[in-house]
Amino acid sequence: MEGTNIYAIIETGGKQYRVSEGQTVDVDNLNIIEGEAVELDRVLVIGDEKNVTIGAPTIMGAKVTATSKGTMRGDKIIVYKFKSKVRFRKKTGHHQLFTRLAINKIEAPEMVKKEPVKKASHSKKEEKESGS
Repeated sequence: MEGTNIYAIIETGGKQYRVSEGQTVDVDNLNIIEGEAVELDRVLVIGDEKNVTIGAPTIMGAKVTATSKGTMRGDKIIVYKFKSKVRFRKKTGHHQLFTRLAINKIEAPEMVKKEPVKKASHSKKEEKESGS
């Protein structure tokens, strides 16, 4: 897949992300230090302007190489628990950690175009002879 606008759909942390080279993406927290390279091999789709390759469920041999830009904290999420008639109110907050990745390279396996396999069609005479 030689093209300028190559993209991939990767899976990490149970979520799917559409990425392209040079893009920065925030994913669930990966235990890696800042500046470390990481290879994401759960590539579901690779495509460009003309061709799209879909995995079943993943594409064998495909990988996305990224560099960690560090661990960040997300926006605060308010968790409020309330029960009516018993004066129960509980308010807590939570910051989800995430890792910021800079996508360096999308590597697709060598694509071999295969001719579609034609099924042999049997005539009714051949079916009657073999079925008798």
